[in-house]
Amino acid sequence: MRYTLRQLEYFVAAGEAGSIRHASEWLSISQPSISTAISHLELELNVQLFIRHHAQGLSLTAVGQTLLEEARKVISQAESLYSVAAEATDQIRGMLSVGAMVTLAPMIMPSLVHNFLTKHPAAEIRQIASHHEWLVEELRQAEIDTAITYDLQLPPGIEFTPLASLPPHVIVSETHHFAERETVSLGELAAEPMIFLDLPLSRQYFKDLFQKEGLQPNIYARVADQAVVRTMVANGYGYSLSNVRPCSDLALDGRRVVRIKLSGEHRPMVIGMATLQGMRKSRLLESFLEYCQTLISDTSIPGMSPLE
Repeated sequence: MRYTLRQLEYFVAAGEAGSIRHASEWLSISQPSISTAISHLELELNVQLFIRHHAQGLSLTAVGQTLLEEARKVISQAESLYSVAAEATDQIRGMLSVGAMVTLAPMIMPSLVHNFLTKHPAAEIRQIASHHEWLVEELRQAEIDTAITYDLQLPPGIEFTPLASLPPHVIVSETHHFAERETVSLGELAAEPMIFLDLPLSRQYFKDLFQKEGLQPNIYARVADQAVVRTMVANGYGYSLSNVRPCSDLALDGRRVVRIKLSGEHRPMVIGMATLQGMRKSRLLESFLEYCQTLISDTSIPGMSPLE
């Protein structure tokens, strides 16, 4: 065999990223190294893995798609050797793929993973941020080991361990006429222009809050990016509803948002760890899940301010 696991890893990264540049950024490896690895595999296997599009990245050939799936299996089997060895020697080591909801990942994942790896330097964790449906599908396909997500619309076969509740609250600009209020109701908000976080799960969740009280929100703008929502709110375009509580009250442009308690009883979103039901958990995965359970609770969530 005249190819290496490292070359396979570079090939898989390029195939998943759709470009050598993005694979390079993901792996923190130079672009020439990835290009060389792919060229070596193509020469060794006597196939064309990619079609190169000038200034538009790569697309897999038919044989490239087949070999990508096989390469993933080889890498997964190779990584399982670490798990077997770790269990035999009582070490925490190996590779873990951890997904997180795109609305949670920026706050929770960096410090959570950094602190875990500080305790277990022989381990590696690949962090993936995406939407709930994608994370669930990746779990079902065993492409990721676990996901930090919400308890909404979980299909059969997914095991969910709840960790913390996130009740909804209101955010407004510091010049908004509600900014000095301690609480505000949905009835008072209904006529106000709303900057609506338009993500699949969030969309239905926030609509349900109003519908249960016989109300309709006055949606000024639908935005799929949480950072853009906060910036629009900070600039006075309207209010928004949110469940996450960033430690900073500043939007990305430096303007401030104010968090206000939403009066009444409302269903919170619940953060937890999702895994594939019945899957044999490695010692590394068990350790990471236990670690998350110690750090994430109703009273303390990495990257978030405490519940007032």
